[in-house]
Amino acid sequence: MDLIQIVVLAVVQGITEFLPISSSAHLILVPVLSGWQDQGLAFDVAVHLGSLAAVVWYFRRDLNAMTSDWLRSVQRRQLVGESRLAWAVLWGTVPAGLAGLLLHDFIETQLRSPLVIAWATIGFGVLLWIADRHGRRRRSEASLTWMDVLVIGVAQALALIPGTSRSGITMTAGLMMGLTREAAARFSFLLAIPLILMASAYQSVSLARSTVSVDWAAFILGIVLSAVSAYVCIHYFLKLIQRIGMFPFVVYRLLLGALLLVVFA
Repeated sequence: MDLIQIVVLAVVQGITEFLPISSSAHLILVPVLSGWQDQGLAFDVAVHLGSLAAVVWYFRRDLNAMTSDWLRSVQRRQLVGESRLAWAVLWGTVPAGLAGLLLHDFIETQLRSPLVIAWATIGFGVLLWIADRHGRRRRSEASLTWMDVLVIGVAQALALIPGTSRSGITMTAGLMMGLTREAAARFSFLLAIPLILMASAYQSVSLARSTVSVDWAAFILGIVLSAVSAYVCIHYFLKLIQRIGMFPFVVYRLLLGALLLVVFA
């Protein structure tokens, strides 16, 4: 991989991982339009580790409080402080984790078609617009009920369909359940932590078993660039989302899906 390819793919991954616009669509389209070869498993691991580092660092104070209160909750066998949100993140991860274990091979062989990604990008983009337009947008993530967690968790499992966008579908579900835009985004980002961690661990095991040599310079640079771009994305998205809403991202998804159809149909 040359320097330009490393920079572009790492920044694209860092930004699109947390915006509701589908990182899988971008990571397929960018190499095709540029004529680049597949970046390889090692680089995928690197950029996901960068995204994970960014979201953990951004929410470090929240995570400290959630972890501390969760441990006290386990000890006392009752909800304590931020333990409710910690349990919500843990239980909200279960549906996607189970779906990933059961359906991984099917998804990899049957659903990684550019046309599937195109239609998922368009269809779930429209659903995001409906949720943003008609959701009540009155509740914070602290008010999440177990029904909310179940709905958002099941929605996150749908993100295994390439083109859906994990952040997009969880924000959509959060908005449908009455969360504010910022609350839906914050909970979506917190939900990303265990899922990216599991995906990175799975990819790392596959990488360790492979005989392909690792370009450590590209690996480290990929981590750094992905982390920086993801952190900036999270920061400004949360600052702007209440004002700009989801409509710009919906329009972008529609245009991106149409471009994928033109390129691959």
